[in-house]
Amino acid sequence: MFNLILFGPPGSGKGTQSEKLIEKFGWIHLSTGDLLRKEIANETQLGLEAKAFMDKGQLVPDEVVIGMIGSALDANPTAKGFLFDGFPRTTAQAEALDALLTSKGSEITLVLALEVSEEELVARLLNRGKTSSRPDDRNEDVIRKRLLEYDQKTAIVAHHYAKFDKVAKVKGEGSIDEIFQSLREQIEARQPA
Repeated sequence: MFNLILFGPPGSGKGTQSEKLIEKFGWIHLSTGDLLRKEIANETQLGLEAKAFMDKGQLVPDEVVIGMIGSALDANPTAKGFLFDGFPRTTAQAEALDALLTSKGSEITLVLALEVSEEELVARLLNRGKTSSRPDDRNEDVIRKRLLEYDQKTAIVAHHYAKFDKVAKVKGEGSIDEIFQSLREQIEARQPA
């Protein structure tokens, strides 16, 4: 089983590249953002709770996210692998994910980190905010707060996986196809022959 974490700040292109990677490799896409947005659209208790955090540019609590991931893994026992998009976001989540995967006889194979400049990220998110239903993409102050929180909390997750030689950095600027090709090369280098 090939388990990939696609890593990068908000607006780095994780969603776009995830779609292409899923199509190419046949993995199950686990996007915590998509799962949370579905809960918000359905106005469930979880969704309303999550929305309050997201509207402030804050991360959703670990126990909510980890519970959703565990359920998704259990629902797909014959998967070729999983692409984790937007998770883990903290070292504690990474350790919890590692423990969860170990309990299922698996592990993270590779972490691909998309690297994009802050000004490019702000421009992308403001542009996305013109057409998305996400209020956190329409306010530059909230966007910059999300990016700062990413730098302070989430970027250290890469350090966790770097200790196990599982991180590859990929430039997240350029054409969608150029970025995809770079991601694909890193994945294929880690796949068994």
